[in-house]
Amino acid sequence: MVVRMKSQGRTRSTTWTHRLALAALVLAALNLRPAVTSLGPVLEEARAALGMSATLAGLLTSVPAVCFALVGSAAPRLARRHGPDGVVLAGMAAVTAGLALRPFVANTPFFLTLSGLALAGIAVANVLLPVVVKQRFPDRVGMMTGLYSMALNLGASTAAAVTVPLAGAFGGDWRAGLGVWAVLAAVAVPPWLALTRDGRRPVAQERVQPATQEPVQQLGRPVAQPGSGDAAARGGTHIRVARNPTAWALAVYFGLQATSAYVIMGWLPQIFRDSGLSAETAGLLFALTSVLGVPLSFVLAALAGRLRNQSGIAVLLGAFGLVGYAGLWAAPAAAPWLWAVLLGVANCSFPLALTMIAMRGRDGATVIRLSAFAQSAGYLLSIPGPILVGALYQHTGGWRAPLAFVVCLMLPQIVAGFFAGRDRQIS
Repeated sequence: MVVRMKSQGRTRSTTWTHRLALAALVLAALNLRPAVTSLGPVLEEARAALGMSATLAGLLTSVPAVCFALVGSAAPRLARRHGPDGVVLAGMAAVTAGLALRPFVANTPFFLTLSGLALAGIAVANVLLPVVVKQRFPDRVGMMTGLYSMALNLGASTAAAVTVPLAGAFGGDWRAGLGVWAVLAAVAVPPWLALTRDGRRPVAQERVQPATQEPVQQLGRPVAQPGSGDAAARGGTHIRVARNPTAWALAVYFGLQATSAYVIMGWLPQIFRDSGLSAETAGLLFALTSVLGVPLSFVLAALAGRLRNQSGIAVLLGAFGLVGYAGLWAAPAAAPWLWAVLLGVANCSFPLALTMIAMRGRDGATVIRLSAFAQSAGYLLSIPGPILVGALYQHTGGWRAPLAFVVCLMLPQIVAGFFAGRDRQIS
């Protein structure tokens, strides 16, 4: 009887922990994009209030890439020292602080700094949430990854769509429209605090390993960890990935699609507003590009995984992007919903890039090294694009030159995707 009662107690405790972990996971995922997508719809007001140039606004749209490339790389080391739950807790606290404080600063440097604080918290959570899934739900990794992927896209699209109406509810104050997202981040802190204090781990007491031992994933997909190549080599893989043309094709493709994504996140609402559309409509159009990623990412990844050659998909997605950007260049207000749909489909090149990375390596160690190289080089490659778009917008006073620049970038993206998608394996 005593044994049975203890067993029932352990079962109830485990069930409670799993439910707590589920809530914490979903709440964290909801907060991985509002810091970025809430700013675009009110960027014009923020720039005016802070005296921010278009070039600096372009720099702001590149900050996520910098954080994901640099701060995210420290997440596995922090997790080995403090545990993944504790690091995600610190990340959610950083997101809360950054989002709560940045609307109240009066100058651009402080605004950029606090935005960077929030994005740093997002960066470590990006890397560690898949690790938490693996530890907490080892027999339901796919389902949990899909669940928090949907939550991530929901948070992104909701912030894009309702930031302007929220600002309107506070008398048209853009600062309130941005600051309210700190409340959502604050709600995510208590569950992670409880998980950190709980102290329970999977039966095997699995330690968090760096990307060299197990692919650290973002949205269930590998994320680059600088330095992982050396450790992977110690595990038996000695190929120099940086000398392989397929690896470079993947890196260029990853970087250029990320450039396009950050341009869309940072500037698409402003493009629509400058064409004469209302801020509310611009936010809804931007939200549409995020919402499309929820179903399409699942379908695209499944289809690409069944094919030996993904070149055709990469070219097709690039063509969607070309037409979408060309439409914005020619007549942004003529068919804005069509342009938003086309660009939303083109944004699905992100899961395609990660699927191709996984398929180009012959063994697990090679995939890890390839992922580290392609994503770290790709994120660094993506940084200048949004800044140049902002500079061109500032110096020309319109969107023709910036959009022509982005259209030109789509061409090498298509070429790189063609070569990255060929049935080649690095071994």
